[in-house]
Amino acid sequence: MFRRRHSDLPLAGDATSRFLPWLVALMVFLSSMAVAGAFVIGAVIDRWDHDVSGTLTVQVIPAGGEHGDAVTDERVHVAVEVMRKVPGVLAVKAFDKKRTLALLEPWLGSTEVVQDMPLPRLIDVTIDPEATIDLGEVAARLSRAVPGASLDDHRVWLSRLVNLSRTMQWLAVVVVILIGIVTSATVVYATRTGMAVHHGIIEVLHLIGAHDDYIARQFADRAFALGITGGLMGLALVVPALSAIGWAAKRLEGGFLPSLGLPVLGYVAIGMLPLLAAGLAMLTARLTVHGTLSRMP
Repeated sequence: MFRRRHSDLPLAGDATSRFLPWLVALMVFLSSMAVAGAFVIGAVIDRWDHDVSGTLTVQVIPAGGEHGDAVTDERVHVAVEVMRKVPGVLAVKAFDKKRTLALLEPWLGSTEVVQDMPLPRLIDVTIDPEATIDLGEVAARLSRAVPGASLDDHRVWLSRLVNLSRTMQWLAVVVVILIGIVTSATVVYATRTGMAVHHGIIEVLHLIGAHDDYIARQFADRAFALGITGGLMGLALVVPALSAIGWAAKRLEGGFLPSLGLPVLGYVAIGMLPLLAAGLAMLTARLTVHGTLSRMP
């Protein structure tokens, strides 16, 4: 526990003792949710990047007619041979219809409805991440050899997701900064109100030789105590909120979405927020008192 220093100002009875902790609690709660969102988004993008980096997908449109399956199998075989001849390709694996249905199952649930439908055949291609491959030329060669075949580069949509995630992470940073500014403004108002209430006592302390830093320290200590109290209250609100969101997210995991859990660094960052909020309140109160006292005659 923090050791409380002696105070010559009766700050414990001020009105700020009632509303400032709750305001800090709200600020810590909102900041925690923003930080958690930023970390989760970053973890999801990293997982996607790890899963699809160095991979391509070839899609072969199924052929129609009485012998459609045989024609489709031949097209898949030709596409596999074309991709194996591309420099930089490490492995080529064609998915049969059963494997394709298994990929659709997380999205459709039961795949009995589409089991008899002509589904595109997929070919998974593993490439060397260090290799330089002209995907446009490969796609053109593939389309000439196999009618209706297309080459999907996952890096195109992944780069868009990465840009979106970075934007959202910076937005979370901006939200936290704005919350800090609002908290500081509130502490400034509360400190100036307290100084106005105790103006007479502050003048007496000045007359008996008290330094500005001595008076500022008392307001700063009080702001820190209220800030840490409010911060812990906000942290107590965050725990059930994140638990509820985590429980709901588990129902969405699988298929396209990876695990949405918060990494260890995210928990550490959220756990530091009450201390950061209290430190910000203490610093703001100290600077406010010094600034106000410097203008006093």
